Amino acid sequence: MSIDPRTPVLVGQGQIVNHAATLADAREPVQLITEAIRSATLDAGLSTVPDVDALNIVRMLSWRYANPAHTVAKLLGINTRADGITPHGGNMPQLIVNKLAREIQNGELDIAIIAGGESSYSRSRAQRENVTLNWTPEVQGTPAPLQIIDDAALSSPEEIARKIFLPVQIYPMFETAIRAKAKRSIAEHDQIISELWSRFSGVAATNTNAWSQTALSAEQIRTVTPKNRMIGSPYRKVMNSNNQVDMAAALIICSVEKATQLGIAKDRWVFPISGTDCHEHYYISNRFSFSDTPAVRLGGAMACDLADVSISEISLIDLYSCFPSAVQLGAQSLNLSLDQQLTITGGLSFAGGPWNNYVMHAIATMMTKLRNDTGSKQNGFIWANGGYATKHSFGVYSTEPGKKGFRYGSPQVDIDSLDTRELASPSEAASNVAGQATIEAYTVMHDREGAPETAIAAVLLKDSRRAWATSTDRHVATAMCTDEWVGRKVNLNADGTLNI
Repeated sequence: MSIDPRTPVLVGQGQIVNHAATLADAREPVQLITEAIRSATLDAGLSTVPDVDALNIVRMLSWRYANPAHTVAKLLGINTRADGITPHGGNMPQLIVNKLAREIQNGELDIAIIAGGESSYSRSRAQRENVTLNWTPEVQGTPAPLQIIDDAALSSPEEIARKIFLPVQIYPMFETAIRAKAKRSIAEHDQIISELWSRFSGVAATNTNAWSQTALSAEQIRTVTPKNRMIGSPYRKVMNSNNQVDMAAALIICSVEKATQLGIAKDRWVFPISGTDCHEHYYISNRFSFSDTPAVRLGGAMACDLADVSISEISLIDLYSCFPSAVQLGAQSLNLSLDQQLTITGGLSFAGGPWNNYVMHAIATMMTKLRNDTGSKQNGFIWANGGYATKHSFGVYSTEPGKKGFRYGSPQVDIDSLDTRELASPSEAASNVAGQATIEAYTVMHDREGAPETAIAAVLLKDSRRAWATSTDRHVATAMCTDEWVGRKVNLNADGTLNI
């Protein structure tokens, strides 16, 4: 079968994990990224890093660069036509693959490199040890990077004012909503999510590119200890994304014509078959439910439809796994069982969660697994997530090209028409009839010693509006750590303080 020369194909992948014994062994993000690109070059069977039409870097948090793509290109000694940077978001690696695949297919470019990396572990260690890192400074006069896409704010002014905008606050609230919807007791639900995370750790234990290769039992994951303290109930520390890693990954994508010109062997080729991008209602205050992600359902289904494959036929699946609630929401929306293998890396808690760049590692791992099992001609499915289960990017991959080339779509128009909730102000919520505010989701944030500190709850009013309620009263916070509070009637003060 002849392949359209404009068909996009991934030809190289590289992953770097740097466990620095001392800060003298630490490497800054651009160095890790450069090493990952060189690794991807060797993986493609090339002797030197090629000049590219675009070098796109996933935005990083562990160090500030004026233009990281420009810096990386200089370190590599290559020419680039465009140096790009993404906004923040864990969906960005898959989103860039979708974008570049379309541009290659449309003849707008021939070859590009996508890369990202973080040195958060070493940066945090330097801060603890009061060491100044002599890493690349922001150089004045460096050309500004191309902003790959525009992005919207993920938190509303009201959420920011209430200081409810951290993933470690919001994903635990999704968890309590999921638990209540399933009608499980706290103990039953803890058992399920600890078993889920134990299976993820088992996958990481077999992944040579994982940050942690220690398999943990479900009991180890759910047992609270000084090293596994409660962060935001019901999440123990090990249930949170592990962003304190020094990791980088890179992908090389080009047209079939360019891959042929470069002499890249066909056993290196992995085709993006389809891709979709979409988002939930941006602000969590306006989501209709904390236990449902309709954009995942619609975006994932569209990606599979475009690839002419059912997700039930796909054996290689990687769901975004910053927290257990993300995996459950994704699996529920995609009609997958939690008993299936839903990660190929081990997830962000174990394989490592280098902020926005985890999915680059997932795609790189997917390439390796698909290449190693060409006899069955499997498909691979990636779900990438950014924000608070907000922004979603999907990709279907195969070692065989799609019958209709790369296909792309977005169900955003349908998502935007879905029901929303209006947010009531604290004073409006307090003026409602006493006892008519019902908790729909909540968490209790704990201090570094593991003691209950701040209660946060999303409540529904009698008129179906949502309101936020918080309390820094340790007695309230402690009380909310014992029994189930979803469904309970509560009162709010005019400043939004929760009364139980």
